[in-house]
Amino acid sequence: AHCITTHSCLLCSICSQVGNYKRAVKRFDDGHRLCNDLMGCLQERAKIEKAYGDQLTGWSKRWRQLIEKGPQYGSVERAWLAVMTEADKVSELHQEVKNGLVNEDVEKVKNWQKEAYHKQMIGGFKEAKEADEGFKKAQKPWAKKLKEMEAAKKTYHLACKEEKMAATREANGKTEASVTQDQQKKLHEKTDKCKHDTQKAKEKYEKSLDELSKCTPQYMESMETVFDQCQQHEVKRLTFLKEALLDIKRHLNLTENQSYATVYRELERTILGANTQEDLKWFSNNHGPEMHMNWPAFEEYNPDAASAPIKKKKPDGAPPTPSTDHVAPPGDRSSVSSYEKNQAYSTEWSDDEQPAGNSGNENGGNGNSFEDDSSVGKPQATGVRVRALYDYEGQEQDELTFKAGDELTKTEDEDDQGWCRGRLDTGKEGLYPANYVEPI
Repeated sequence: AHCITTHSCLLCSICSQVGNYKRAVKRFDDGHRLCNDLMGCLQERAKIEKAYGDQLTGWSKRWRQLIEKGPQYGSVERAWLAVMTEADKVSELHQEVKNGLVNEDVEKVKNWQKEAYHKQMIGGFKEAKEADEGFKKAQKPWAKKLKEMEAAKKTYHLACKEEKMAATREANGKTEASVTQDQQKKLHEKTDKCKHDTQKAKEKYEKSLDELSKCTPQYMESMETVFDQCQQHEVKRLTFLKEALLDIKRHLNLTENQSYATVYRELERTILGANTQEDLKWFSNNHGPEMHMNWPAFEEYNPDAASAPIKKKKPDGAPPTPSTDHVAPPGDRSSVSSYEKNQAYSTEWSDDEQPAGNSGNENGGNGNSFEDDSSVGKPQATGVRVRALYDYEGQEQDELTFKAGDELTKTEDEDDQGWCRGRLDTGKEGLYPANYVEPI
């Protein structure tokens, strides 16, 4: 009932005055402009999504490097780095939002706008011109009758004014002694004539009004037909806009994206997987009392030892193993951490005080103390996954043993003697020949 009443009131407003339909015609121009506004709105939002994704990526890259250089180690480090992984994946999702807005939503609006509004060579839109011509054609007969009625009304009102003035002059003439009988007669005749003219103008006014009323239903019907055509086009626009906004909401609402939920499930699983006791045990094994000790032992003189380094035996069918010239006691080997690469540490664990290093307080609490400093040796939480091409049996305590087909993580690139450092899925770290594996 409300819609019918609103439609009726709107139609009456359009029909009651000539040219009142212009607002209905203007909706075509407004609809085209609103499509442009929507596309501009989406393009701005897409820029915001891209900028946010880029910021997340930059933040993740910077802090990943700081964490990997820093003193944190083990499973807690992996949990911390998982936050950076979350940022990378969320960045990708926001890039997908940007792509969805630009490549799907904007394009969809643009294509619909092109199909719904057809520009003319002389300017404006075909749909607006057709509506304007339709309203003019429907209104023309009624507008002509309206003009005739307005003219008759004006004539009648002027006649009424003349009649009133004539009656006033006649009444005044009767009271004035200077007015003769002949003049009074003429004033009376003038009054009668004005009354006659007024009556005639009234009849003509009533007749023109009656004729206007008779053609009004047909006029309303014709105007309503054109108006309904405009309404149908507007229904299509509003329906499309609603559907487009739902698509936009689908792209923006990451909570409905299964990948988004997976990111945080994985993050939570990694954080919950942090094991304090395992981390402490690893540190004790590598930098505590349980680390391998290179105790002095009696050695026979070997004149060939300096010139002929011992070569490690290679497995049958495997490529040559790298030189072992670099092999040193476990405590002397390069650590996974960049800190040990730059700092000299004793090969033996001791509770003796070491020379004081740079304190984090030297920065006055400003900046990140890990940027120019690195950590004590620690397992890397990240690396490159590789697959063994051949069996390899570790010949030293610091070497890994694996079978062909096993997968492991390379944590340091190949050195100048052909050895890589890696980590088995069991968590054990050590060296292995670089040419025994291939990247996955």
